[in-house]
Amino acid sequence: MNGIKGFTSIEQIRDTYGINSPKKTNKGTEADSFQSVLEKAASQETDGLRFSKHASERLAQRDISLSAEQTGRLSDGLKKAEEKDIKNSLVLMDSLAFIVNVPSQTVITALDSNESKEKAFTNIDGAVIV
Repeated sequence: MNGIKGFTSIEQIRDTYGINSPKKTNKGTEADSFQSVLEKAASQETDGLRFSKHASERLAQRDISLSAEQTGRLSDGLKKAEEKDIKNSLVLMDSLAFIVNVPSQTVITALDSNESKEKAFTNIDGAVIV
């Protein structure tokens, strides 16, 4: 070894050049964290309902907040649309209207009763009332 004398292994020079030795992990905690991540992902997939960036912005702009019960009903409406092979659905719930892309299970936009009164809904192939 040309510029390095007196070192016999890479482990001995790690500290000299600021290279930290690999950290040892406890496999028990690693498995636990993986299990918790897996359970969290599975619980999120159970609902399946997602909101697009546009829909999230519209909900915020229009000061619409959904309760857990309303979110569940919206998911039920999505399932009904899926059973009827609807691809893009209008879901009417309470005084709210949602355009939902059924295959991706994504809410595309949301309207309140004031905005949905004077609107024509296009590019939908079905409607669900929940």
